[in-house]
Amino acid sequence: MTEYTVEFVGTGETIQVPETRTILSACLEAGIAQEYSCRVGMCLACSAEIVEGEVVQPAAHALTESEAESYALTCMARPKSDLKLDRGKYPPSIEDADAGAAPAADD
Repeated sequence: MTEYTVEFVGTGETIQVPETRTILSACLEAGIAQEYSCRVGMCLACSAEIVEGEVVQPAAHALTESEAESYALTCMARPKSDLKLDRGKYPPSIEDADAGAAPAADD
């Protein structure tokens, strides 16, 4: 089984992740505070920008095809190479969703 190095830019955190495990599960096991919520690829809470490297994430339903090339949902993503990830970076579709939301009502 191949293991890859996953480095989180800006934090100095680095972990080894087998190709058969999700990045999120390896983070939790290593005590790294990776944000998450649904754990099924739908909510974008665990999103990270792929700075360098490749992942496979066939069940990352919340990402468009083009976003999946630049962003990883760590709850679904498994490494295909050594990686550098920038946690807490969200794909453009989440910003588009916020722009379409109705403004809050004043009480």
